[in-house]
Amino acid sequence: MQYTGYELLWLFLAYSFLGWVLETAAAAVKQKKFVNRGMINGPFCIIYGTAAALMSVGLHEVTGLWLFLGSAIYAASLEWIAGHLIEKYYRERWWDYSKLRWNLDGYICLSMSLLWGVLGFVCIKWGNPLLVKLYGIVPDLLRKAIVWILLAALLVDALATYILLTGKSGYLDRWEAADNRFEQVSARLGKWISTQVEKRIHSAYQVVEQLEMEELFGTFAEGCGFYKVVWLFFAGAFLGDITETIFCRITAGVWMSRSSVVWGPFSIVWGLAIALVTAMLYKYRNRSEGFLFLAGTFLGGAYEYFCSVFTEMVFGTVFWDYSEIPFNLGGRINLLYCFFWGIAAVVWFKCCYPFISRMIEKLPVILGKVSTWALILFMCCNITVSCMALARYGERQEGMAAASGWQTWTDAHFPDERVERIYPNAIRVE
Repeated sequence: MQYTGYELLWLFLAYSFLGWVLETAAAAVKQKKFVNRGMINGPFCIIYGTAAALMSVGLHEVTGLWLFLGSAIYAASLEWIAGHLIEKYYRERWWDYSKLRWNLDGYICLSMSLLWGVLGFVCIKWGNPLLVKLYGIVPDLLRKAIVWILLAALLVDALATYILLTGKSGYLDRWEAADNRFEQVSARLGKWISTQVEKRIHSAYQVVEQLEMEELFGTFAEGCGFYKVVWLFFAGAFLGDITETIFCRITAGVWMSRSSVVWGPFSIVWGLAIALVTAMLYKYRNRSEGFLFLAGTFLGGAYEYFCSVFTEMVFGTVFWDYSEIPFNLGGRINLLYCFFWGIAAVVWFKCCYPFISRMIEKLPVILGKVSTWALILFMCCNITVSCMALARYGERQEGMAAASGWQTWTDAHFPDERVERIYPNAIRVE
């Protein structure tokens, strides 16, 4: 079942609230008092909403065991990321599975991942149809208004929490006053800014200021922060495109473009994969090859499946099809290429990453930061133009004539021949 944008937002908000209810009730039973378990102070646990939205998009085609396993992998990956982010920004752990068997640094464990798999299975199979049906009962204008009101409340809550936590504002008194007025009007949304957050405003500001000074005069992109991940994305996008091009030459005997964008040899799928796997597994980069292989196999398979579904839904185009390869799942992934993801993870962390990381860190701090934002701007323009070229290519296939300026410009610069040369394996989905 495919969902509209409003339905996905509705599912995100609904599961965020239901997740908050579940977490708060469990904490209240355990601690004998009310405890807000959301990342923000309103009645939303956005980890649940995000997981539900990702599963709804990426797993809507699968059923049975595959739905259970996919839900477990997606939820465990998100829980692992959220655990690190919460500890980094809130400087505390909100859950710890260290005492449970088969755990990974206390952030995730096998038993809880299996539980999330069951919950994801239930939500996708029965919860989503029920919530969408309830959403459809409400008149169109009213249900859209409800979504926007709830989304606005969540965003205001998140913004107020962030500003008061970090102290990155010259108008903290105004933010506190505005938040107090918002509490009076929206008391039904629960507790907003807690006393503990207010106590940490000044200390958090001092920590952030110290980190900024260290970044200015220290080593560029040390560790695995924002700037390092951006550069790894570009390195992975370039190396992935070159690798696939050579692979096609060896196996098919032809040179063909494997780029995801119209300007330059960059594979967005590979770039995101390298950036994400490095951010997720950086702490475990020195673990055994077997551990990295298994992590790369499962995460790579889930990632490639999601990318296949996402690109087909957004662009109406299938960019790869493994239907003729044994042990495939809907033609989107197959066992052999999942193993390739695992091998790539081992090669990346044991051979490529140490060298590339040292090269990135040798850049001067100011030059590195300026270059990073220049590359981000370039890639944003590149992706935008690529989307325009693909969208217009699809319109031309349907016989639609150019009716606006962007369509005329795209027709002139990216005719069918050029698009087909850039994306030789793209298949339109009717």
